[in-house]
Amino acid sequence: MRPSIAFVGAGPTTIYTLHALLEAMHGGADITIYEAQSQAGLGTPYRPGWNDPAMLSNIASIEIPPIRETLCAWLERQPRRRLLRLGVDPDAIDPHAFYPRVALGAYFQEQFEWLVATARGRGMAVDVVTGVRVTDIRADSNRICLSLLPRRGTNFERAHDEVVLATGHQWPEEPEVKPGYFLSPWPATALQRIPPASIGILGSSLTAIDAAVTMATTHGAFEQAEGEALRYRIDPDADDFAITMISRKGLLPEADFYHPLPYEPLAICTPEAISALIEQGGEDLLDRAFALFRDELAAADPVYAEAVGLSAVTLETFCDRYFAERLAADPFDWAAANLAEARSHFESCHTVPWRYAILRMHETFGLIAPHLDEEALHRFNTTLKPVFVDDYATVPHLSIERMLALHRAGRLEVVALGQGGSIDTKSVPGAVVTIAGRRRHFPAFIDATGQAPLGAEDFPFSTLLKQGVVKDAAEADGAGVKGIVVDAQFHPLSTHPARAQLFCLSIPFLLQRHPFIQGITSSHEIGTIVGTELAAVADAASLEAAA
Repeated sequence: MRPSIAFVGAGPTTIYTLHALLEAMHGGADITIYEAQSQAGLGTPYRPGWNDPAMLSNIASIEIPPIRETLCAWLERQPRRRLLRLGVDPDAIDPHAFYPRVALGAYFQEQFEWLVATARGRGMAVDVVTGVRVTDIRADSNRICLSLLPRRGTNFERAHDEVVLATGHQWPEEPEVKPGYFLSPWPATALQRIPPASIGILGSSLTAIDAAVTMATTHGAFEQAEGEALRYRIDPDADDFAITMISRKGLLPEADFYHPLPYEPLAICTPEAISALIEQGGEDLLDRAFALFRDELAAADPVYAEAVGLSAVTLETFCDRYFAERLAADPFDWAAANLAEARSHFESCHTVPWRYAILRMHETFGLIAPHLDEEALHRFNTTLKPVFVDDYATVPHLSIERMLALHRAGRLEVVALGQGGSIDTKSVPGAVVTIAGRRRHFPAFIDATGQAPLGAEDFPFSTLLKQGVVKDAAEADGAGVKGIVVDAQFHPLSTHPARAQLFCLSIPFLLQRHPFIQGITSSHEIGTIVGTELAAVADAASLEAAA
């Protein structure tokens, strides 16, 4: 008898898991995919309507692991009219280009449909159930039982042998949780109803830039004349429109920089070296790993190492050295200079050694996060993690251009909240921000800091917690650690026998212990691990049935 495999969620993580399953499986399986939205295969970050067409993805085409085909190959065979509707310039398709989120959504949806057709062509039963929300899950005898709520109709239940939770990011369908205060910038249609006024945006990453661009295109337009810098033109009735981005440091992200792909191997801070440190154990794991980081960085770029005094830095002081020069400059002056440098490096195919070394090391450092105690995890999150995030979360050049255009038009400023600043979202509509004793009221205020780690109390399938199939990370690792605990194959880490039938790939509940798990490349890596194991389970069941 073929195993019954269920996927909860139908975004990129499920797509890559399904791809790996079909690649590795020799037998067959009955597959059911549950998606709360009306369409499967898009994923929240790429859904039309949820995203404004001006919102850009933060991953270049060349970095997206192909499924049936690469993103560029898919774009090149699309009709010109469709590309224009998706916000893609048909004459500028390039592996290093960044494309609108909705374009990636269309790509993933077609790849999903191809995978489903491929599975059915191999004689498998594949049921794609849309418009149905999984409200709870329980372990029942030797199967996993899902409670389902359709948009129309009554609750019903289905049981499966294996269940993959790939519910993705968690955002409210209505982000305006109180008048003028938006808990997230999605769906973008909610931001488009904000009237022109003084608007505060918490954060300055690409998520915050997306929010700013959505507001800017609602109340004006970006214009590009040949040979001139991008300009922003305000609508005649929107003269009160202005944006203030507020972040802890008051910095803009840096522009995407040129580097070889696939990554060149590291010499010192290698996955093998980090794994050896993990095997050795000890309370000083983070400090020993940082010593490898420092040695790798010094070997990669001696000039940079000398400039920041790398030989004398500690884990606690390196972050300050890394950001010091940018903090001393005007954020827009720095952004303009950094953008010019990044463009020059792309033209000459020049890689900045220290940037590339840090970029490659963030993945190896991600290996130690699940093994740090609560205190060491806090140290990592406040010292080295901000450096890694700043280095890998660079943004499309067009995003920086748009921020500079808004600033030149007098419509955008970036301010630092600092350690002593405060944000009051309760006493008035919008929010009041207090910095150095100065209070500013923003009638509309958008939290654009991105997905935060969620605790087990927010885990949507409470019966799994009550049964002990899933464990609260706070109980296992300390009160300051959020989420649920999983093993290297993403099974819940518990003693309940049903744990082997369940895979938890729900990002918000893994973020604390897996800080770099967000993004398409992570979906591919996770999907490969889980899809390969599911294939082994399915093949073993086929052999047993044949015997």
